[in-house]
Amino acid sequence: MKCPYCGHTDSKVVDSRPAEEGASIRRRRECLECGRRFTTYETVERMPIIVIKKDGSREQFDREKVLSAMLRAFEKRSVTLDRLVAAVSNIEQKLQNYLSHEVPSNEIGEMVLDEIKSIDKVAYLRFVSVYRQFKDVDSFLREINQLSEDKK
Repeated sequence: MKCPYCGHTDSKVVDSRPAEEGASIRRRRECLECGRRFTTYETVERMPIIVIKKDGSREQFDREKVLSAMLRAFEKRSVTLDRLVAAVSNIEQKLQNYLSHEVPSNEIGEMVLDEIKSIDKVAYLRFVSVYRQFKDVDSFLREINQLSEDKK
């Protein structure tokens, strides 16, 4: 690591500790040339997740979009924000584990549905009715019946 004071490339680590809730490591270093100390942070480099939309266009995965959609589905439901953030993190982790870093939007939508379904059935029905664009009451009833069967 290059010293920010003298530019020397040799330093020793004098202290390491987790930072940002374990997402990175904070290291205190001492330059072997000038003896001054400085701090560095080490983080995991992640490949960006690219979402392939229905029209074929591509955009970078945005966890805030997913969280926003989930918040609308959970409006006036007794679920904490922390639980929803954890669900979004779970989805993002699954996407990071994909072999390909380009994922069709419908696969992400299905992951969101699965997460919502495991948390709250009413929020699931809200989300699925918009996501699958129900055209009539029968479509809605079929989904409710499917939920009832899954419960058994």
